[in-house]
Amino acid sequence: MSADFNIIAESRTDVGKGASRRLRHTGKVPGIIYGSGKDPVAFTVVHDDLMHHLENEAFYSHILTVTVDGKVQKAVLKDLQRHPAKPKILHVDFLRVSDKDVINMQVPMHFINEELSVGVKEGGLVSHLLSTIEITCKASDLPEYLQIDLTNLDVGASLHLSDIDLPKGVQITALTHGTDHDLPVVSIHAPKGGGTEEDEVADIAATEEGDTSE
Repeated sequence: MSADFNIIAESRTDVGKGASRRLRHTGKVPGIIYGSGKDPVAFTVVHDDLMHHLENEAFYSHILTVTVDGKVQKAVLKDLQRHPAKPKILHVDFLRVSDKDVINMQVPMHFINEELSVGVKEGGLVSHLLSTIEITCKASDLPEYLQIDLTNLDVGASLHLSDIDLPKGVQITALTHGTDHDLPVVSIHAPKGGGTEEDEVADIAATEEGDTSE
């Protein structure tokens, strides 16, 4: 893992909608941390600090360090409530984890070598059908992302969940439910009309050259 995230929080005993509203007016976000057989703890964190962390994609699929009243705990982000119209966070939930805990997490997919792929070289267009995927693994094996290499993908072909190279100890959750859950992740298709992009450009050029209406 390439990033370290440290969230400094303070416990709170004043809970409820009114209390949460007052906290938000002071620039803080109410939250809760739970799991690992321990009591849940309500806390507050500085809104702008949390927003800064959320700008990093890795924050969503990373083992975080959450310090509440000086007590350090390892956790993952489990839920985030955003304001429907404003760039504000309303509430955050963290799940405590240990290295041996088996967790389900959504992780992003990074697609590489699109321009070098067989299909794109032939004029095909790439369609990303999924951008994140749920995986199951021990917390110690949690990857920040899954890398999808499109080098050998041809026009008319798709890569499915079962085609993804997984790090050791990582499973794709959907595939544990059967082969009928083996969804396509990315495909390359011919441009509209069935020809390559070069064919379309040539057709347009030929049409314009043959237009003598002026």
